[in-house]
Amino acid sequence: MDSGLEKAIIVIKFAKKEDRVKVKFNPTEYSMESGNQYSWQSIPGLSQPLAQFVAGEATTLSMELFFDTSEEIDEATKQKVDVRDYTKKVVAALDIDKDLHAPPTCTFMWGSLNFTGVIEKISQRFTMFGSDGKPIRATLNVTFKAIQSMKDQLKHIPRQSADRTKQRIVKQGDKLWQIAAEEYEDPALWRAIARANDIADPGNLEPGRLLTIPRLYG
Repeated sequence: MDSGLEKAIIVIKFAKKEDRVKVKFNPTEYSMESGNQYSWQSIPGLSQPLAQFVAGEATTLSMELFFDTSEEIDEATKQKVDVRDYTKKVVAALDIDKDLHAPPTCTFMWGSLNFTGVIEKISQRFTMFGSDGKPIRATLNVTFKAIQSMKDQLKHIPRQSADRTKQRIVKQGDKLWQIAAEEYEDPALWRAIARANDIADPGNLEPGRLLTIPRLYG
Protein backbone atom coordinates (compact mmCIF):
# COMPACT_ATOMS: atom_id res chain seq x y z
CA MET A 1 0.00 0.00 0.00
CA ASP A 2 2.67 2.54 1.02
CA SER A 3 5.80 0.37 0.87
CA GLY A 4 7.76 3.05 -0.97
CA LEU A 5 7.21 5.69 1.70
CA GLU A 6 9.07 6.33 4.94
CA LYS A 7 7.37 4.40 7.74
CA ALA A 8 6.00 6.19 10.76
CA ILE A 9 7.55 5.16 14.09
CA ILE A 10 6.13 5.19 17.61
CA VAL A 11 8.92 5.48 20.19
CA ILE A 12 7.72 4.20 23.58
CA LYS A 13 9.95 5.35 26.43
CA PHE A 14 9.77 3.07 29.42
CA ALA A 15 11.93 3.75 32.47
CA LYS A 16 14.52 1.12 31.61
CA LYS A 17 14.10 0.62 27.88
CA GLU A 18 12.87 2.21 24.70
CA ASP A 19 10.71 0.37 22.17
CA ARG A 20 10.54 1.58 18.58
CA VAL A 21 7.38 0.34 16.88
CA LYS A 22 7.36 0.81 13.12
CA VAL A 23 3.80 0.93 11.80
CA LYS A 24 3.04 -1.53 8.98
CA PHE A 25 1.02 1.00 6.98
CA ASN A 26 1.26 4.77 7.32
CA PRO A 27 -1.95 6.55 8.30
CA THR A 28 -3.92 8.11 5.46
CA GLU A 29 -4.65 11.15 7.63
CA TYR A 30 -4.34 12.48 11.15
CA SER A 31 -6.00 15.26 13.12
CA MET A 32 -4.72 17.60 15.82
CA GLU A 33 -6.90 19.48 18.27
CA SER A 34 -6.00 22.32 20.63
CA GLY A 35 -8.05 24.61 22.83
CA ASN A 36 -8.24 26.97 25.81
CA GLN A 37 -10.37 27.02 28.95
CA TYR A 38 -12.15 30.19 30.06
CA SER A 39 -14.33 31.12 33.00
CA TRP A 40 -17.20 33.51 32.31
CA GLN A 41 -17.93 36.17 34.90
CA SER A 42 -21.24 37.97 35.02
CA ILE A 43 -20.75 41.61 36.01
CA PRO A 44 -23.74 43.68 37.18
CA GLY A 45 -24.55 46.36 34.63
CA LEU A 46 -22.95 44.60 31.68
CA SER A 47 -24.99 42.87 28.97
CA GLN A 48 -22.49 40.05 28.47
CA PRO A 49 -20.21 38.11 30.82
CA LEU A 50 -16.47 38.80 30.74
CA ALA A 51 -14.10 36.04 29.71
CA GLN A 52 -11.19 35.19 31.96
CA PHE A 53 -8.48 32.89 30.61
CA VAL A 54 -7.94 29.90 32.90
CA ALA A 55 -5.53 27.56 31.14
CA GLY A 56 -4.61 26.02 27.85
CA GLU A 57 -5.63 22.49 26.97
CA ALA A 58 -3.14 19.84 25.90
CA THR A 59 -3.00 19.26 22.16
CA THR A 60 -4.27 15.88 21.00
CA LEU A 61 -3.15 13.91 17.96
CA SER A 62 -5.59 11.33 16.58
CA MET A 63 -5.19 8.83 13.78
CA GLU A 64 -6.24 5.47 12.44
CA LEU A 65 -3.56 2.80 12.11
CA PHE A 66 -4.14 -0.22 9.86
CA PHE A 67 -2.58 -3.67 10.43
CA ASP A 68 -2.77 -6.68 8.10
CA THR A 69 -1.00 -10.05 8.37
CA SER A 70 -3.13 -11.90 5.81
CA GLU A 71 -0.02 -12.50 3.67
CA GLU A 72 2.26 -13.54 6.54
CA ILE A 73 2.67 -17.20 7.54
CA ASP A 74 3.99 -18.38 10.92
CA GLU A 75 6.63 -21.02 10.04
CA ALA A 76 6.05 -22.89 13.29
CA THR A 77 2.28 -23.28 12.98
CA LYS A 78 1.92 -22.84 9.21
CA GLN A 79 -0.98 -20.51 10.04
CA LYS A 80 -1.34 -16.85 9.24
CA VAL A 81 0.41 -14.54 11.71
CA ASP A 82 -1.84 -13.18 14.46
CA VAL A 83 -2.22 -9.44 13.83
CA ARG A 84 -2.23 -8.87 17.60
CA ASP A 85 1.51 -9.63 17.55
CA TYR A 86 1.81 -6.11 16.09
CA THR A 87 -1.08 -4.26 17.72
CA LYS A 88 -0.15 -5.35 21.24
CA LYS A 89 3.09 -3.38 20.99
CA VAL A 90 1.10 -0.17 20.63
CA VAL A 91 -1.56 -1.12 23.19
CA ALA A 92 1.22 -1.85 25.72
CA ALA A 93 1.85 1.92 25.92
CA LEU A 94 -1.36 2.17 27.99
CA ASP A 95 0.05 -0.07 30.72
CA ILE A 96 1.62 1.36 33.86
CA ASP A 97 5.40 1.07 33.95
CA LYS A 98 6.28 -0.27 37.42
CA ASP A 99 9.35 1.99 37.59
CA LEU A 100 7.60 5.13 36.35
CA HIS A 101 4.39 4.41 38.30
CA ALA A 102 2.62 5.71 35.22
CA PRO A 103 2.26 4.78 31.53
CA PRO A 104 5.31 5.59 29.40
CA THR A 105 5.61 8.64 27.20
CA CYS A 106 5.48 8.15 23.44
CA THR A 107 6.78 10.04 20.44
CA PHE A 108 5.08 9.65 17.09
CA MET A 109 7.54 10.42 14.31
CA TRP A 110 6.62 10.61 10.66
CA GLY A 111 8.27 13.01 8.24
CA SER A 112 8.12 16.49 9.76
CA LEU A 113 5.68 15.39 12.48
CA ASN A 114 7.35 14.80 15.85
CA PHE A 115 4.71 14.62 18.59
CA THR A 116 5.53 13.68 22.19
CA GLY A 117 2.90 12.79 24.76
CA VAL A 118 1.04 9.84 26.20
CA ILE A 119 -1.47 7.56 24.54
CA GLU A 120 -4.77 8.60 26.05
CA LYS A 121 -6.98 5.98 24.46
CA ILE A 122 -7.03 3.22 21.85
CA SER A 123 -9.95 1.44 20.24
CA GLN A 124 -9.30 -1.82 18.36
CA ARG A 125 -11.41 -3.28 15.55
CA PHE A 126 -10.64 -6.73 14.11
CA THR A 127 -12.11 -7.31 10.65
CA MET A 128 -10.56 -10.49 9.21
CA PHE A 129 -9.70 -13.87 10.73
CA GLY A 130 -7.63 -16.91 9.78
CA SER A 131 -8.91 -20.48 9.63
CA ASP A 132 -7.86 -20.94 13.26
CA GLY A 133 -9.96 -17.95 14.33
CA LYS A 134 -7.05 -15.64 15.04
CA PRO A 135 -7.46 -12.05 13.81
CA ILE A 136 -5.31 -11.15 10.81
CA ARG A 137 -6.56 -7.64 10.08
CA ALA A 138 -7.11 -4.80 12.54
CA THR A 139 -7.65 -1.07 12.74
CA LEU A 140 -6.52 0.94 15.76
CA ASN A 141 -7.92 4.39 16.50
CA VAL A 142 -5.22 6.02 18.62
CA THR A 143 -5.30 9.33 20.48
CA PHE A 144 -2.09 10.86 21.81
CA LYS A 145 -2.15 13.78 24.26
CA ALA A 146 0.82 16.12 24.48
CA ILE A 147 2.65 16.49 27.77
CA GLN A 148 5.21 19.08 28.84
CA SER A 149 6.78 19.83 32.21
CA MET A 150 5.83 23.02 34.03
CA LYS A 151 9.41 24.27 33.67
CA ASP A 152 9.36 23.80 29.89
CA GLN A 153 5.95 25.43 29.57
CA LEU A 154 6.93 28.50 31.56
CA LYS A 155 9.95 28.99 29.30
CA HIS A 156 7.68 29.48 26.31
CA ILE A 157 4.90 31.56 27.86
CA PRO A 158 5.36 35.30 27.27
CA ARG A 159 4.13 37.06 30.38
CA GLN A 160 3.49 40.75 30.52
CA SER A 161 1.75 42.98 33.04
CA ALA A 162 2.10 46.42 34.56
CA ASP A 163 5.88 46.63 34.88
CA ARG A 164 5.94 49.15 37.67
CA THR A 165 3.69 50.41 40.42
CA LYS A 166 1.33 53.11 39.16
CA GLN A 167 -1.06 55.56 40.74
CA ARG A 168 -4.39 56.86 39.53
CA ILE A 169 -7.13 59.10 40.91
CA VAL A 170 -10.60 57.65 41.43
CA LYS A 171 -13.23 59.30 39.25
CA GLN A 172 -16.94 59.50 39.92
CA GLY A 173 -18.54 56.12 39.21
CA ASP A 174 -15.29 54.15 39.13
CA LYS A 175 -15.46 50.53 40.26
CA LEU A 176 -12.51 48.39 41.30
CA TRP A 177 -13.33 45.71 38.74
CA GLN A 178 -13.37 48.37 36.01
CA ILE A 179 -9.99 49.67 37.10
CA ALA A 180 -8.57 46.13 37.17
CA ALA A 181 -9.94 45.54 33.66
CA GLU A 182 -8.24 48.69 32.40
CA GLU A 183 -4.92 48.15 34.17
CA TYR A 184 -4.57 44.37 34.01
CA GLU A 185 -7.06 43.42 31.28
CA ASP A 186 -8.73 41.18 33.88
CA PRO A 187 -11.56 42.46 36.12
CA ALA A 188 -11.11 39.51 38.50
CA LEU A 189 -7.81 41.02 39.70
CA TRP A 190 -9.53 43.86 41.58
CA ARG A 191 -8.53 42.25 44.90
CA ALA A 192 -4.86 43.06 44.25
CA ILE A 193 -5.77 46.76 44.11
CA ALA A 194 -7.99 46.44 47.17
CA ARG A 195 -5.19 44.84 49.22
CA ALA A 196 -2.62 47.42 48.12
CA ASN A 197 -4.88 50.26 49.25
CA ASP A 198 -6.48 48.69 52.37
CA ILE A 199 -9.93 48.98 50.85
CA ALA A 200 -12.45 47.19 53.07
CA ASP A 201 -15.52 48.08 51.01
CA PRO A 202 -14.77 47.74 47.28
CA GLY A 203 -18.24 48.99 46.42
CA ASN A 204 -17.59 52.39 47.99
CA LEU A 205 -14.77 54.25 46.25
CA GLU A 206 -14.41 57.91 47.12
CA PRO A 207 -13.89 60.15 44.07
CA GLY A 208 -10.58 61.96 44.19
CA ARG A 209 -8.84 59.23 46.17
CA LEU A 210 -5.32 58.35 45.00
CA LEU A 211 -5.02 54.60 44.33
CA THR A 212 -1.85 52.59 44.11
CA ILE A 213 -1.95 50.08 41.23
CA PRO A 214 0.57 47.37 42.15
CA ARG A 215 2.51 45.40 39.59
CA LEU A 216 1.54 41.74 39.44
CA TYR A 217 4.80 40.12 38.39
CA GLY A 218 8.39 40.72 39.23
